[in-house]
Amino acid sequence: MAADYPKMVADLLEFYALKDKTVLAVGAGGGQLIEYGRTARKVLALDSDPQAIGKLRESLRAAGLGDRFEPVLGDFFGTSLAADVVLFEFCLHEMPDPGAAVEHARALAPEVVVFDHSPGSEWSAIAAEELKVAASWAALGRFPVKKARTYETVQIFANYDQLFEKVKGQGPASLARIEAYKWRTDIRIPMPYGLALIEGRGR
Repeated sequence: MAADYPKMVADLLEFYALKDKTVLAVGAGGGQLIEYGRTARKVLALDSDPQAIGKLRESLRAAGLGDRFEPVLGDFFGTSLAADVVLFEFCLHEMPDPGAAVEHARALAPEVVVFDHSPGSEWSAIAAEELKVAASWAALGRFPVKKARTYETVQIFANYDQLFEKVKGQGPASLARIEAYKWRTDIRIPMPYGLALIEGRGR
């Protein structure tokens, strides 16, 4: 994301206190949001993509956070790692069954935090993910949500080429949607995101 990561981390920490907690961070590969780990006791950073885990390790070295994070390569549905809280980092909408993912998370920890794109997000539409985002939030309706909030940021690109590089792997629908930005510069696309706290059953 070409977004305001410090603001996103601040919003997360304002929404949920991670201080002295062990966090199972799902989809943590890449390391864009690792600064929240400075307040946690330990972050078990789980991702199924080896390349993303490699990027995470690089980010941790650069930030001096290697002692707080334990990168874990694996499938979330197959993990039995226990924690104080499971944190879905912008990945619940990518899960084949978001409801089942939250149910599994609730078995691993007493609390679950969903941190993801909001329904109706213009950025999600550009990335051709709006249906998946809507479905993932709809799935939360069957769980005990203790609180939820929506926040705002924007995706910023200097030009069309930067935008293209960001979404080129999203498929033909996304590439068709960015045609409207072909000759533009200083591209700003709203990206609202939400945080939800769900009661778990673990520990």
